[in-house]
Amino acid sequence: MRTDHMSVTLVVNPTAGRNKAAAILPQVLKELLRGLPEGSLTVRQAASFEDASKDCHEAVEEALADPSRRSCLVVMGGDGMMHLGVNAAASTGVPLGLIPAGTGNDICRGFGIPLDPLAAARLVVAGTTTKVDLANVVGRLSHHRKQRYVGSVVATGFDARVGIRGRDMPAIFGSGAYAAAALVELSGFEPLAYRMRIDGAERNQTAMFIAVSNAGYYGGGMLIAPDWSVSDGLLDVTIIHPVSRLTLLRMLPRMFDGSFVRDPAVERLKASEVVIDGDGLIGMADGEKLGDVPLGVTCDHEALTIFAPLAHPLTNRRKANRRSR
Repeated sequence: MRTDHMSVTLVVNPTAGRNKAAAILPQVLKELLRGLPEGSLTVRQAASFEDASKDCHEAVEEALADPSRRSCLVVMGGDGMMHLGVNAAASTGVPLGLIPAGTGNDICRGFGIPLDPLAAARLVVAGTTTKVDLANVVGRLSHHRKQRYVGSVVATGFDARVGIRGRDMPAIFGSGAYAAAALVELSGFEPLAYRMRIDGAERNQTAMFIAVSNAGYYGGGMLIAPDWSVSDGLLDVTIIHPVSRLTLLRMLPRMFDGSFVRDPAVERLKASEVVIDGDGLIGMADGEKLGDVPLGVTCDHEALTIFAPLAHPLTNRRKANRRSR
């Protein structure tokens, strides 16, 4: 995409990353303005989730209304802000820039975006774009929605409960909030009853959790799908079969490098459609509550256009040995 005379709308959550976004915003603006000497830059600082969603959708609508302006949407913040940008730009062709400034930044990890906000801003002005897959989720979702796009992972079991608890942990835990929440949640956790349909095949089982991934990261860098791809038109399904609490505790640190997949309790599948139902399950994705089960998840191939590095890793090359059960 040519960046001369490009019109950029930046929607930012200044409180993301415990106010990291507000602190780095002046430098990000400087990078964008330096690279767009003849373009225009509009900045919208969102005060709430609802305001941010509205700002993102308005920016995309304005871009579609006047294609000659070569407009794009850029979002800055944590995974929640990335999620809003993804949902505004998906299936529109309007390029989306992602500038990480949160505590987890898992969508950016999975899409190959640098975690340095200034490097991510330079990607926007460089103008190189690529298309990536998204998970398309339908059901009774939060904020009275019936459909949402997900960039990273749909979680419904132990992982979802930890994510929800981690969001409510005091700020003093910082980046250790997920680990602290996992310890608290694990103390009384029992395997959950899942009722699944994977590519039409019914599957009823108990599991610690079943993660359905588009890109492979969640929980602040956990590599739950080590051979993820955002270009193959398929979802990665990771199943942790029932294990003792101690075994699961030992497995959690190994999820940050993907080596947990060598455990005999782990099963991995590729699928184009997954329906998730069961007892005591709640959906979470992209750092946000997604909604109650049942949830239907499909892969929308090349649904989103993003600004990305020249050597964008559409598929993770650090593949782990796949094991089927």
